[in-house]
Amino acid sequence: MVSEEELLRRWEKTVEKLVREKVIRSEAVKNAFLKYPRFLFVERRYWDYAHVDEPLPIPAGQTISAPHMVAIMLELAELKPEMKVLEIGTGSGWNAALIAEIVKTDVYTVERIPELVEFSRKNLERAGVKNVHVIPGDGTKGFPPKATYDRIIVTAGAPKIPEPLLKQLKPGGKLIIPIGGYHLWQDLYVVTKAKDGRIRKKRWGSVAFVPLIGEHCWRE
Repeated sequence: MVSEEELLRRWEKTVEKLVREKVIRSEAVKNAFLKYPRFLFVERRYWDYAHVDEPLPIPAGQTISAPHMVAIMLELAELKPEMKVLEIGTGSGWNAALIAEIVKTDVYTVERIPELVEFSRKNLERAGVKNVHVIPGDGTKGFPPKATYDRIIVTAGAPKIPEPLLKQLKPGGKLIIPIGGYHLWQDLYVVTKAKDGRIRKKRWGSVAFVPLIGEHCWRE
């Protein structure tokens, strides 16, 4: 088993590479990555590979995204301290931890798979993250009790934008979401809600995510 010191050293090199490649562009994202290395959010058998810039398995047949993809979405979101953020698709809890480190306030994240609700909560507790709230449920419905949100970040691919998410986005807010086929390539979009409520979509590029399952999207 590789020591934690070696795991940290490898992770720091990965972060340095992402900075050199201008994938990580802001100090806020860089500092969040350094504070919460990916190995804290995968099963121990995958610790040796946590620094590799590729997706890794997590329970329930799901994946933790490659570091570069997580960094891209965080940079596109342009997070600032005190923003209220909703994440759809908690998974391992890693992305929520990074968001919480940047915004410095409570983050709400919805996960439909009970096994991942438990997995992410344990990971967040072990990492010492106290301002992330993992909510079991259908992410396509958002989380109305804490709406509206400055940012909504969706970590699963949808055929369209679920209407509840648009309703729960503040005027001036941004929604980051992959849109496309089921278990196929999607296009990553930055969706902006203007002050007058009009919606503008800007395509970033091709991505591949697990499907977003729920009442306002694909059904199980």
